Order: sequence, then C-alpha cells, then structure tokens
Amino acid sequence: MTTLSDLAQVRRSKNAGPFWMTIDIFFENREAFDRAVASDLTKRDFLARVYFVDPDRIEVFTDQELLVVKISMPRRHVQGSFRDSDMHAGQQFVPLLDIEVDSFETEPHKSKDPRQSSSTQ
Repeated sequence: MTTLSDLAQVRRSKNAGPFWMTIDIFFENREAFDRAVASDLTKRDFLARVYFVDPDRIEVFTDQELLVVKISMPRRHVQGSFRDSDMHAGQQFVPLLDIEVDSFETEPHKSKDPRQSSSTQ
C-alpha cells in the first residue's frame, strides 16, 4: 500500500499565529498530487477526526500548478500554553504520513501539467 509519506516530496507544518497552524504538502509530479488529492488528505471530516477540530473550521487548498496541498486549522491548544506539546507546530504533519493513497482509474483534475513538454507525453 502506498502512503502519503511515499508520495510527498516535502511536508511541513508551522504556526499561523498562536491559534492556527498550517500544513503544506508538496509533490514532485502530477500523478502523486492527483493521488493525494483523491485520498482522505483533502477531506475535512477525516482531518477533523485526526486533529480533534471542528470540520467547519478546517480550510483545505489545492494548487495544481504548484502541486501542493495546504491545510489550515485551529491549533488544539494555544501556542505556548501548558498543554501545547509542539510550540512551533513543526511536527503536526506527522499524523498524515500514513494515509493510504491508492491509485485511481480517472484523474480528478482535467487540466494538463504545464511543466510537461509535448516531447514527454
């Protein structure tokens, strides 16, 4: 089984102020990006269960040109508070690494990757 850890070229998380955090996941190619977007990674209900956050407060952005998924959500505990175990939110991407990412028959996005030249298609 392929996981997000296998497909993601760069993954990082960080503070977006003391009350919010953001997770960025970059992919090397369009196939990896499309597989990740079709997985639970972009489903707010799934993310809410993983991070114990109201799904209505989770923002998920996908950028086909940059091959990136960006997730923003409230921090479970305010930065620097007694219960905060990750002051800079630098390890918050880790629970996503084991998401299973299957192949699929049809691509969820129809636009062509502009970085591919006609000679490579």
